[in-house]
Amino acid sequence: MDNIKPVEIVKNLVSAGDLKAGLSIKDLLIRGFLSGALLGFATSLAITATMQTGQPIVGALIFPVGFAMIVLLGLELVTGSFAAVTLAGVDGRRNWLAVGSNLFWVFIGNLLGSMAYGALLYLTLTTFGSEAAAATTIAPKIIAAAEAKTIAYAAHGAAGWGTAFIKGVLCNWMVCLGVVMALTSNSTMGKIAAMWLPILTFFAQGFEHSVVNMFLIPAGIMLGAKVTVSDWWLWNQIPVTLGNLVGGMLFTGLFLYWTYKPAKEKAPATVAESLPAGVPANQPVRA
Repeated sequence: MDNIKPVEIVKNLVSAGDLKAGLSIKDLLIRGFLSGALLGFATSLAITATMQTGQPIVGALIFPVGFAMIVLLGLELVTGSFAAVTLAGVDGRRNWLAVGSNLFWVFIGNLLGSMAYGALLYLTLTTFGSEAAAATTIAPKIIAAAEAKTIAYAAHGAAGWGTAFIKGVLCNWMVCLGVVMALTSNSTMGKIAAMWLPILTFFAQGFEHSVVNMFLIPAGIMLGAKVTVSDWWLWNQIPVTLGNLVGGMLFTGLFLYWTYKPAKEKAPATVAESLPAGVPANQPVRA
């Protein structure tokens, strides 16, 4: 049957993290760039669907298309790596310097890809910057979202910062569970169906995803949101990224690792160890 047991899933997750930690900076940047752009596409699609139907749940149902493309193409998303790559460090397969380097370069790649898509979308919504975006487009929704994700938190001070952090925890608990769920099947359709569930769950409830916000907030600023770059980083990007790290590494990665920890593979026996007791290693064994 096309169903993989939890112990094997966690083993495969650790192995995937090990492979990711060994990628070159070039590959991390390219794959991270593509992931950031694809999540931007998925976010603007979800906003469009919500506007067209008047039902936010429709946008949430559609949003996982971006995540599915990222996983199936083996691209790099820092939020997913918060579970997979950190487990490679916990399991001793990679040192923590390699883990930190991986997360840093994927974060940069995601940031560049998200902002690039945001800039291109801005150009399409404003006729190459020659006029203000029409009210009938998704521009007002992007502006409103950018302000809600920054200055709305700032208005509550430390409580707002903490709220952004907790929303980041809850979001990546589900996002990393999406990474895990994709490992429950060997078939393409099985992977898509399984990973869809937790991604829908986080998006429908308005939790905070650091890479989605790398697109949404800069795009909102370009379109005219009353948000500064410092507002973006202080009241969203920093607390949400930290929350994503805790949610992915602890609540998904470590919890599953602690309960389904893969057994260490034993090294092959040496010639001397394989001989019967009392037989010298240089003496042939008679049948």
